Amino acid sequence: MTHPRHPSFGGTFLGLVIGLVLGLLVALGVAIYVSKVPVPFMNKGANRGADPSAADTEKNKDWDPNAPLYGKNPVKPTEKPQEDGAKTNPVLAPPAVVGMPQDNKSEDPLGDLARERANAPDPFQYYVQVGAFRSAEEAEGLRAKLSLAGYDPKVTVREVTGRQLHRVRIGPIESKSEAEEVQQKLNAAKMASALVRVQR
Repeated sequence: MTHPRHPSFGGTFLGLVIGLVLGLLVALGVAIYVSKVPVPFMNKGANRGADPSAADTEKNKDWDPNAPLYGKNPVKPTEKPQEDGAKTNPVLAPPAVVGMPQDNKSEDPLGDLARERANAPDPFQYYVQVGAFRSAEEAEGLRAKLSLAGYDPKVTVREVTGRQLHRVRIGPIESKSEAEEVQQKLNAAKMASALVRVQR
């Protein structure tokens, strides 16, 4: 036994097909319309000519995009002409290093520093103190003894804890090495001494 088809089944299917066809036609029409209408913000530059105007060309002729990098003392580009006389792209000169001489480069900076310190004047003067006495007579006696030995000692007076102290010193001596030599000679002669350093 067969059942008769429902009359709404064919109408629903036919409506679905017609709706799809109409949707495709509408989508196609919108696509054609959009492709022909100018899009905002995209075609602004299309109205301009392919070549910039003469005023823009003149304005941008000497423009340098690296100008902010040069600082207060700009390094101007130098142009190297080719053999046929045409100019090449500008070549920037290397920036000068501030505070460092270009010609006096050394391969041993630590050695240079050591030599500079060795050649620098000594900020100190040196004395070899042979004795310090409370009485001036004892100090003068030692000064005479050192003078007979070939030295040039001096007696200086300084007040220490309310008392006068008479110091017998040889000097001033300009370098520490010379003062150490004098001290070694005195020690060899069984005379105790001390090295004294005084700011110039």
